[in-house]
Amino acid sequence: MAKFDERDDREANQDDRACSIQDSLDILGDRWTILIMRDAFRGVRRFDDFRRDLDIARPVLTERLKRLVVAGVLDRRLYCERPPRYEYRLTPMGAALSPTLVALMRWGDEWLTDEPPTVLVHETCGEPLDQAFVCWHCDETFTQSSIASRPGLTPTS
Repeated sequence: MAKFDERDDREANQDDRACSIQDSLDILGDRWTILIMRDAFRGVRRFDDFRRDLDIARPVLTERLKRLVVAGVLDRRLYCERPPRYEYRLTPMGAALSPTLVALMRWGDEWLTDEPPTVLVHETCGEPLDQAFVCWHCDETFTQSSIASRPGLTPTS
């Protein structure tokens, strides 16, 4: 009976443990927010430009931008004092989302469209880029089937 109780406690603790995916979705988990982020990576910075590009209602855009600023994903900066006008720039936290958006784009290109995929290239040399999992310790690339997770471990140098 004790082993059964211990297993139940472990399962309950796993359910109570913070989930980074859920925390991320709390900030980014709707269509408009992801599209705002896509535009931010394309260099869109101003409210009217987001609105025009996305054809999004003003109140929806206002709320999503406010949420991204409060979360630390975008920074709101004054660019004109009269009248007060702001632009939105990626913070380091926001810029770190680049691989996530690239992965979503590539997944959509592979599974959801018959259109030719978007090709991302290295600006310096013009060659196509790949997105891969890399173990810097072993200096190897690998697939998702080689990934395991261990809660509570911190990376080692």
